[in-house]
Amino acid sequence: MVPTSVFESYWRFAAERQAIYFRRMRNPVGPWTDDPILATFRFTNAYRVSDRVSQYLIREIQYHPDRSARPSEVFFRTILFKLFNRVETWEELERRCGPVVWDRVDLNKLSKTLDRIMDRGGKLYSAAYIMPSPALGHKRKHANHLALIARMMDDRLPDRICQAPSLRDIYTLLVSYPGIGPFLAFQYAIDLNYAAFLEHKESEFVIAGPGAADGIAKCFTDTGGRSAEEIINWVCECQEEAFRSAGIKFQTLFGRRLQPIDCQNLFCEISKYARVAHPHIRGLTGRTRIKQLFRQAAEPLPCPVFPPRWGLRTLNAAVPFKASEERAGLFA
Repeated sequence: MVPTSVFESYWRFAAERQAIYFRRMRNPVGPWTDDPILATFRFTNAYRVSDRVSQYLIREIQYHPDRSARPSEVFFRTILFKLFNRVETWEELERRCGPVVWDRVDLNKLSKTLDRIMDRGGKLYSAAYIMPSPALGHKRKHANHLALIARMMDDRLPDRICQAPSLRDIYTLLVSYPGIGPFLAFQYAIDLNYAAFLEHKESEFVIAGPGAADGIAKCFTDTGGRSAEEIINWVCECQEEAFRSAGIKFQTLFGRRLQPIDCQNLFCEISKYARVAHPHIRGLTGRTRIKQLFRQAAEPLPCPVFPPRWGLRTLNAAVPFKASEERAGLFA
Protein backbone atom coordinates (compact mmCIF):
# COMPACT_ATOMS: atom_id res chain seq x y z
CA MET A 1 0.00 0.00 0.00
CA VAL A 2 1.13 3.58 -0.66
CA PRO A 3 0.45 5.91 2.30
CA THR A 4 -0.01 9.67 2.19
CA SER A 5 0.84 12.29 4.81
CA VAL A 6 -2.67 11.80 6.21
CA PHE A 7 -1.73 8.31 7.38
CA GLU A 8 0.97 9.77 9.63
CA SER A 9 -1.64 12.16 10.98
CA TYR A 10 -3.92 9.18 11.64
CA TRP A 11 -1.61 7.91 14.39
CA ARG A 12 -0.88 11.35 15.80
CA PHE A 13 -4.58 12.20 15.80
CA ALA A 14 -5.38 8.95 17.66
CA ALA A 15 -2.74 9.64 20.31
CA GLU A 16 -3.66 13.30 20.85
CA ARG A 17 -7.41 12.64 20.91
CA GLN A 18 -6.86 9.90 23.49
CA ALA A 19 -4.61 12.18 25.53
CA ILE A 20 -7.36 14.83 25.52
CA TYR A 21 -9.76 12.25 26.95
CA PHE A 22 -7.51 11.63 29.95
CA ARG A 23 -6.69 15.30 30.42
CA ARG A 24 -10.40 16.14 30.59
CA MET A 25 -10.87 13.62 33.38
CA ARG A 26 -7.98 15.15 35.32
CA ASN A 27 -8.85 18.79 34.63
CA PRO A 28 -12.46 19.65 33.66
CA VAL A 29 -11.58 23.27 32.83
CA GLY A 30 -8.77 22.90 30.29
CA PRO A 31 -6.92 23.68 28.13
CA TRP A 32 -6.52 20.09 26.95
CA THR A 33 -4.56 20.42 23.70
CA ASP A 34 -2.36 22.74 21.70
CA ASP A 35 -3.75 21.34 18.45
CA PRO A 36 -5.91 24.15 17.01
CA ILE A 37 -8.08 21.77 14.97
CA LEU A 38 -8.87 19.49 17.89
CA ALA A 39 -9.48 22.53 20.09
CA THR A 40 -11.92 24.08 17.61
CA PHE A 41 -13.92 21.23 16.10
CA ARG A 42 -15.85 18.28 17.48
CA PHE A 43 -14.36 14.80 17.12
CA THR A 44 -15.27 11.51 18.72
CA ASN A 45 -12.91 9.81 21.17
CA ALA A 46 -10.24 7.43 19.97
CA TYR A 47 -12.18 4.62 21.64
CA ARG A 48 -15.84 4.38 20.66
CA VAL A 49 -16.85 3.11 24.10
CA SER A 50 -15.55 6.34 25.69
CA ASP A 51 -17.95 8.58 23.80
CA ARG A 52 -20.78 10.27 25.67
CA VAL A 53 -23.62 8.27 24.09
CA SER A 54 -21.86 4.92 24.54
CA GLN A 55 -21.13 5.77 28.17
CA TYR A 56 -24.77 6.72 28.75
CA LEU A 57 -25.88 3.48 27.10
CA ILE A 58 -23.72 1.36 29.37
CA ARG A 59 -24.32 3.28 32.58
CA GLU A 60 -28.00 4.18 32.33
CA ILE A 61 -29.56 1.77 29.83
CA GLN A 62 -27.75 -1.53 30.20
CA TYR A 63 -26.24 -1.73 33.70
CA HIS A 64 -28.32 0.61 35.86
CA PRO A 65 -29.16 -1.31 39.05
CA ASP A 66 -32.80 -0.19 38.99
CA ARG A 67 -33.41 -1.72 35.54
CA SER A 68 -34.15 -5.33 34.64
CA ALA A 69 -31.12 -7.37 33.57
CA ARG A 70 -33.23 -9.84 31.59
CA PRO A 71 -31.76 -10.12 28.07
CA SER A 72 -35.07 -9.30 26.39
CA GLU A 73 -35.42 -6.09 28.42
CA VAL A 74 -31.80 -5.06 27.90
CA PHE A 75 -32.15 -5.70 24.17
CA PHE A 76 -35.35 -3.65 23.96
CA ARG A 77 -33.88 -0.71 25.87
CA THR A 78 -30.63 -0.79 23.88
CA ILE A 79 -32.29 -0.83 20.46
CA LEU A 80 -34.89 1.78 21.42
CA PHE A 81 -32.16 4.08 22.69
CA LYS A 82 -29.84 3.50 19.72
CA LEU A 83 -32.52 3.97 17.05
CA PHE A 84 -32.61 7.62 18.11
CA ASN A 85 -29.06 7.65 19.53
CA ARG A 86 -29.87 10.78 21.47
CA VAL A 87 -29.79 11.05 25.25
CA GLU A 88 -32.29 13.92 25.29
CA THR A 89 -34.89 11.88 23.39
CA TRP A 90 -34.59 8.97 25.79
CA GLU A 91 -34.86 11.17 28.87
CA GLU A 92 -37.88 13.00 27.50
CA LEU A 93 -39.61 9.68 26.78
CA GLU A 94 -39.04 8.46 30.32
CA ARG A 95 -40.01 11.80 31.83
CA ARG A 96 -43.36 11.73 30.05
CA CYS A 97 -44.05 7.98 29.93
CA GLY A 98 -42.21 6.56 32.91
CA PRO A 99 -39.45 3.91 32.92
CA VAL A 100 -39.26 2.06 29.61
CA VAL A 101 -40.06 -1.63 30.18
CA TRP A 102 -40.99 -3.98 27.34
CA ASP A 103 -43.38 -6.07 29.44
CA ARG A 104 -45.66 -3.09 29.98
CA VAL A 105 -44.70 -0.55 27.34
CA ASP A 106 -47.38 1.29 25.36
CA LEU A 107 -45.78 1.92 21.97
CA ASN A 108 -48.68 4.14 20.89
CA LYS A 109 -48.04 6.38 23.88
CA LEU A 110 -44.34 6.53 23.02
CA SER A 111 -45.20 7.42 19.43
CA LYS A 112 -47.58 10.21 20.46
CA THR A 113 -44.96 11.56 22.85
CA LEU A 114 -42.45 11.67 20.01
CA ASP A 115 -45.08 13.36 17.84
CA ARG A 116 -45.42 16.14 20.41
CA ILE A 117 -41.65 16.62 20.62
CA MET A 118 -41.50 16.97 16.84
CA ASP A 119 -44.51 19.25 16.67
CA ARG A 120 -42.87 21.76 18.98
CA GLY A 121 -39.69 21.70 16.87
CA GLY A 122 -37.65 19.27 18.94
CA LYS A 123 -35.06 16.87 17.54
CA LEU A 124 -35.54 13.12 17.86
CA TYR A 125 -32.52 11.67 16.08
CA SER A 126 -28.80 12.17 16.45
CA ALA A 127 -26.88 13.23 13.37
CA ALA A 128 -24.26 10.53 13.98
CA TYR A 129 -25.85 8.01 11.58
CA ILE A 130 -28.06 8.21 8.53
CA MET A 131 -31.29 6.64 9.75
CA PRO A 132 -33.57 5.50 6.92
CA SER A 133 -37.18 4.80 7.78
CA PRO A 134 -38.31 1.17 7.50
CA ALA A 135 -41.45 0.99 5.35
CA LEU A 136 -43.84 -0.48 7.92
CA GLY A 137 -47.00 1.46 7.13
CA HIS A 138 -46.63 4.62 9.21
CA LYS A 139 -46.32 8.21 8.05
CA ARG A 140 -43.62 9.27 10.47
CA LYS A 141 -40.17 7.72 10.73
CA HIS A 142 -40.25 7.28 14.48
CA ALA A 143 -43.54 5.38 14.31
CA ASN A 144 -41.98 3.01 11.78
CA HIS A 145 -39.00 2.52 14.06
CA LEU A 146 -41.26 1.64 16.98
CA ALA A 147 -43.02 -0.84 14.72
CA LEU A 148 -39.62 -2.27 13.81
CA ILE A 149 -38.81 -2.87 17.49
CA ALA A 150 -42.19 -4.55 17.96
CA ARG A 151 -41.43 -6.86 15.05
CA MET A 152 -38.04 -7.73 16.52
CA MET A 153 -39.57 -8.57 19.87
CA ASP A 154 -42.38 -10.59 18.28
CA ASP A 155 -39.72 -12.51 16.34
CA ARG A 156 -37.98 -13.32 19.64
CA LEU A 157 -34.86 -11.68 18.31
CA PRO A 158 -33.32 -11.28 21.79
CA ASP A 159 -33.42 -15.06 22.30
CA ARG A 160 -31.90 -15.68 18.89
CA ILE A 161 -29.15 -13.17 19.59
CA CYS A 162 -28.36 -14.85 22.90
CA GLN A 163 -27.91 -18.12 21.01
CA ALA A 164 -25.80 -16.60 18.21
CA PRO A 165 -22.29 -18.13 18.23
CA SER A 166 -20.46 -14.99 17.12
CA LEU A 167 -20.66 -11.23 16.74
CA ARG A 168 -20.91 -11.70 12.98
CA ASP A 169 -23.97 -13.92 13.47
CA ILE A 170 -25.61 -11.19 15.55
CA TYR A 171 -24.85 -8.75 12.74
CA THR A 172 -26.44 -11.15 10.23
CA LEU A 173 -29.63 -11.30 12.31
CA LEU A 174 -29.84 -7.52 12.61
CA VAL A 175 -29.10 -6.71 8.97
CA SER A 176 -32.04 -8.87 7.86
CA TYR A 177 -34.51 -6.27 9.20
CA PRO A 178 -35.85 -3.42 7.05
CA GLY A 179 -34.14 -0.07 7.46
CA ILE A 180 -30.99 -1.57 8.99
CA GLY A 181 -28.12 -1.54 6.53
CA PRO A 182 -24.73 -3.20 6.97
CA PHE A 183 -23.00 -0.34 8.80
CA LEU A 184 -25.91 0.27 11.18
CA ALA A 185 -26.27 -3.46 11.89
CA PHE A 186 -22.59 -3.63 12.79
CA GLN A 187 -22.89 -0.63 15.12
CA TYR A 188 -25.91 -2.19 16.86
CA ALA A 189 -24.06 -5.50 17.24
CA ILE A 190 -21.24 -3.64 19.01
CA ASP A 191 -23.74 -1.81 21.23
CA LEU A 192 -25.54 -5.01 22.23
CA ASN A 193 -22.20 -6.68 22.92
CA TYR A 194 -21.50 -4.15 25.69
CA ALA A 195 -24.33 -5.76 27.68
CA ALA A 196 -23.76 -8.52 30.21
CA PHE A 197 -25.74 -11.17 28.33
CA LEU A 198 -23.20 -11.26 25.45
CA GLU A 199 -19.48 -12.05 25.65
CA HIS A 200 -18.12 -11.82 22.11
CA LYS A 201 -14.82 -10.15 21.27
CA GLU A 202 -14.98 -6.78 19.53
CA SER A 203 -12.08 -7.87 17.38
CA GLU A 204 -14.11 -10.60 15.62
CA PHE A 205 -14.94 -8.52 12.56
CA VAL A 206 -15.58 -5.00 11.31
CA ILE A 207 -17.74 -3.18 8.75
CA ALA A 208 -16.43 0.06 7.27
CA GLY A 209 -18.83 2.98 7.01
CA PRO A 210 -18.73 5.68 4.31
CA GLY A 211 -16.73 8.03 6.54
CA ALA A 212 -14.06 5.40 7.11
CA ALA A 213 -13.91 4.67 3.37
CA ASP A 214 -13.24 8.37 2.77
CA GLY A 215 -10.54 8.40 5.44
CA ILE A 216 -8.85 5.36 3.94
CA ALA A 217 -8.88 7.04 0.52
CA LYS A 218 -7.09 10.02 2.06
CA CYS A 219 -4.56 7.85 3.89
CA PHE A 220 -3.52 5.75 0.86
CA THR A 221 -3.08 6.55 -2.81
CA ASP A 222 -2.95 2.80 -3.48
CA THR A 223 -4.42 0.10 -1.21
CA GLY A 224 -3.04 -2.81 -3.22
CA GLY A 225 -6.53 -4.10 -3.88
CA ARG A 226 -7.33 -4.59 -0.21
CA SER A 227 -10.86 -4.02 1.04
CA ALA A 228 -11.61 -1.32 3.60
CA GLU A 229 -12.19 -4.01 6.22
CA GLU A 230 -8.82 -5.64 5.48
CA ILE A 231 -7.08 -2.30 5.88
CA ILE A 232 -8.83 -1.60 9.18
CA ASN A 233 -7.83 -5.00 10.56
CA TRP A 234 -4.25 -4.50 9.36
CA VAL A 235 -4.05 -1.10 11.05
CA CYS A 236 -5.45 -2.62 14.24
CA GLU A 237 -2.87 -5.41 14.20
CA CYS A 238 0.14 -3.12 13.66
CA GLN A 239 -0.85 -0.27 16.01
CA GLU A 240 1.90 -0.76 18.61
CA GLU A 241 4.63 -0.90 15.97
CA ALA A 242 3.16 2.11 14.15
CA PHE A 243 3.16 4.26 17.29
CA ARG A 244 6.67 3.11 18.19
CA SER A 245 8.05 3.75 14.70
CA ALA A 246 6.57 7.26 14.64
CA GLY A 247 7.93 8.07 18.10
CA ILE A 248 4.40 8.59 19.43
CA LYS A 249 3.43 7.74 23.00
CA PHE A 250 -0.09 6.32 22.97
CA GLN A 251 -1.99 5.75 26.20
CA THR A 252 -4.34 2.82 25.82
CA LEU A 253 -7.77 2.69 27.45
CA PHE A 254 -6.65 1.43 30.84
CA GLY A 255 -4.67 -1.34 29.16
CA ARG A 256 -7.09 -2.11 26.32
CA ARG A 257 -5.60 -1.69 22.86
CA LEU A 258 -7.58 -0.16 19.99
CA GLN A 259 -10.12 -2.58 18.53
CA PRO A 260 -11.20 -2.75 14.84
CA ILE A 261 -14.34 -0.72 15.67
CA ASP A 262 -12.08 2.02 17.07
CA CYS A 263 -9.72 1.99 14.08
CA GLN A 264 -12.79 2.20 11.82
CA ASN A 265 -14.00 5.26 13.72
CA LEU A 266 -10.55 6.83 13.60
CA PHE A 267 -10.53 6.58 9.81
CA CYS A 268 -13.84 8.42 9.81
CA GLU A 269 -12.47 11.11 12.12
CA ILE A 270 -9.20 11.55 10.21
CA SER A 271 -11.33 12.08 7.11
CA LYS A 272 -12.79 15.15 8.83
CA TYR A 273 -9.51 16.28 10.41
CA ALA A 274 -7.72 16.16 7.05
CA ARG A 275 -10.18 18.67 5.56
CA VAL A 276 -8.30 21.32 7.55
CA ALA A 277 -4.89 19.73 8.20
CA HIS A 278 -4.44 18.35 4.66
CA PRO A 279 -6.84 20.34 2.45
CA HIS A 280 -5.03 19.33 -0.75
CA ILE A 281 -6.00 15.67 -0.25
CA ARG A 282 -9.63 15.33 -1.30
CA GLY A 283 -10.62 11.72 -0.67
CA LEU A 284 -13.90 10.36 -2.01
CA THR A 285 -16.41 13.03 -1.02
CA GLY A 286 -14.49 16.23 -1.75
CA ARG A 287 -15.80 17.87 1.41
CA THR A 288 -13.70 20.80 2.59
CA ARG A 289 -15.27 21.95 5.88
CA ILE A 290 -15.84 20.46 9.33
CA LYS A 291 -19.38 21.37 10.31
CA GLN A 292 -19.52 20.68 14.05
CA LEU A 293 -17.66 22.96 16.43
CA PHE A 294 -16.48 21.76 19.82
CA ARG A 295 -18.64 23.01 22.69
CA GLN A 296 -17.44 22.37 26.21
CA ALA A 297 -19.97 20.49 28.33
CA ALA A 298 -21.24 22.20 31.46
CA GLU A 299 -20.52 19.13 33.58
CA PRO A 300 -17.13 17.40 33.98
CA LEU A 301 -16.70 13.91 32.55
CA PRO A 302 -18.19 11.30 34.89
CA CYS A 303 -16.08 8.36 35.98
CA PRO A 304 -16.03 6.04 32.94
CA VAL A 305 -17.81 2.68 32.99
CA PHE A 306 -17.02 -0.28 30.78
CA PRO A 307 -18.37 -3.81 30.41
CA PRO A 308 -17.19 -5.57 33.60
CA ARG A 309 -15.86 -8.58 31.68
CA TRP A 310 -13.21 -6.32 30.09
CA GLY A 311 -11.56 -6.08 33.50
CA LEU A 312 -10.40 -2.48 33.08
CA ARG A 313 -9.07 -0.75 36.19
CA THR A 314 -9.84 2.93 35.76
CA LEU A 315 -8.36 4.52 38.89
CA ASN A 316 -5.35 6.85 38.75
CA ALA A 317 -5.12 6.57 34.97
CA ALA A 318 -5.52 10.25 34.05
CA VAL A 319 -2.50 12.29 32.97
CA PRO A 320 -1.94 16.08 33.02
CA PHE A 321 -1.64 18.09 29.82
CA LYS A 322 1.77 19.16 28.60
CA ALA A 323 2.55 20.72 25.24
CA SER A 324 3.70 17.69 23.31
CA GLU A 325 6.86 17.54 21.23
CA GLU A 326 5.57 14.30 19.69
CA ARG A 327 3.16 16.40 17.60
CA ALA A 328 5.97 18.21 15.79
CA GLY A 329 5.40 18.15 12.07
CA LEU A 330 1.70 17.27 12.38
CA PHE A 331 0.72 19.88 9.81
CA ALA A 332 3.60 19.20 7.43
